[in-house]
Amino acid sequence: MRKVLFAILFVLAPLAAAQSWPSKPARIVVPYPPGGANDIVARALQPALAASLGQPIVIENRGGGATQIGTEAVARSAPDGTTFLLTNIALGANPSLFAKLPYDTAKDLAPITLISTVPLVLVVHPSVAAKSTADFVALAKAKPGRLNYASAGNGSANHLTMEMFRASAGIDIVHVPYKGFGPAMTDLLGGQVTSAFATTLASLPHVRAGKLRALGISTAKRSAVAPEVPTIAESGVPGFDVSEWQMLLAPAGTPSAIIDRMQREVAAALRQDDVKTRMTELGASPVGSTPKEAEAFLRSELARWADVAKRVGIKPQD
Repeated sequence: MRKVLFAILFVLAPLAAAQSWPSKPARIVVPYPPGGANDIVARALQPALAASLGQPIVIENRGGGATQIGTEAVARSAPDGTTFLLTNIALGANPSLFAKLPYDTAKDLAPITLISTVPLVLVVHPSVAAKSTADFVALAKAKPGRLNYASAGNGSANHLTMEMFRASAGIDIVHVPYKGFGPAMTDLLGGQVTSAFATTLASLPHVRAGKLRALGISTAKRSAVAPEVPTIAESGVPGFDVSEWQMLLAPAGTPSAIIDRMQREVAAALRQDDVKTRMTELGASPVGSTPKEAEAFLRSELARWADVAKRVGIKPQD
């Protein structure tokens, strides 16, 4: 009888905790330094979530290790609805880029919702003799290994998008990784590096100031915030379609009632005018998918980047 009671309590305890959630502040870990797309999205959602949940929401930036430091911190946290992870494309790519991760992407994290997708812009320093994507490809083919590109580090959206572009266009271009896109952009503006894929928010102000030149948009459709910039797919690289994305996850084992409630609150926040305005400035398309849809999307990204890594010859780092 005592064993039966313990079993019942074991089942009911998480349900009771979920029903009373949230009873304390929660944190959203962003595995990047402040200022990037993920940080901007997290801070755009923060006031709306705090208001609807009735508890403070703290944004914690834990950059480093190609997102591994912040991701591991969440994966190892108690599954009690007080810790969440807001991350991006690196989550889907890291298993193909690193021989060993301090967490199991599929087993240690529970997807809540795909928050948004963000196009990237292929930009070059004005000193580069390329006025279009086709020009850039021709230049890279004429001078293999002479052009380079900046990224926020291995596994970042900038890195992965350019690697897919490199493979699709058949060009040889050198990767120059930085610790975050801030210093990468500084060197791109200074001409120390020649090109990059950057978010619309990070790149377009510099493009409009004449400090960078936009050659193409990474997504299948043109961006509403830069309709004058052609897609890479329509510029000589058919089928090219890559987006930066943001996803919210919790530690595995978090009660489904908490996950479902958090998904609903994020989806509602994405419909608020102030949040939509901030997302539009970023060039992002809000999504707000269900947990099952987010899980399926993550599986597809894991498979996609495993294929890309194989095609472009990326060997996992130790």
